[in-house]
Amino acid sequence: MHRLNTSFILAYHGCDDAIARDLLNGKPFKSSQNDYDWLGHGIYFWEANPKRGLDWAMENARRTDSRIKHPAVVGAIIDLRFCLDLTTSTGIQQITEAHASLLALYETAGKPRSEMPKNDRRKKLHNLDCAVVNALHDMRKTRTLTPIDTVKGAFLEGEDVYESSAFNTKTHIQICVRNADCIRGVFRVPENDLAI
Repeated sequence: MHRLNTSFILAYHGCDDAIARDLLNGKPFKSSQNDYDWLGHGIYFWEANPKRGLDWAMENARRTDSRIKHPAVVGAIIDLRFCLDLTTSTGIQQITEAHASLLALYETAGKPRSEMPKNDRRKKLHNLDCAVVNALHDMRKTRTLTPIDTVKGAFLEGEDVYESSAFNTKTHIQICVRNADCIRGVFRVPENDLAI
């Protein structure tokens, strides 16, 4: 955790068009509380990638159980403030320690490791990652340490761009905002930003 990176970023939130209109009219973002959220509970954004945000909303809309019927994306100005940046050594150290603490908690409670949440990358379910990040937030609160405002992580997703490539078609930086005060403004995404 640090303040070494530029504080303000542009990020993008994929959603239904009705939600996008509400957000542009000043309604607050809704925090995701799913057990499988990659970066723990919070409000999710794609950093500097409006097209990926819209693509996600379009992919989500194809599911029969989706609440997204008319895919859209809105932009936001986010002040990262106190950020758990999982693209840095410090962030990785924090999450490693949180995982060890979660393991110890299970052992102390007499629960076998097999009962811990598990990730399923094939289905894009990150239950263990979510539990570890949320455990880190809880540990910081218990120890009366500065609460984390945002979490940032890089994710390699999709197919190889070309054979044996280290680049993937859906690689992205995701931001999870835990402190809604970090969202400093919301804006309509210009059409030409989606045509890239």
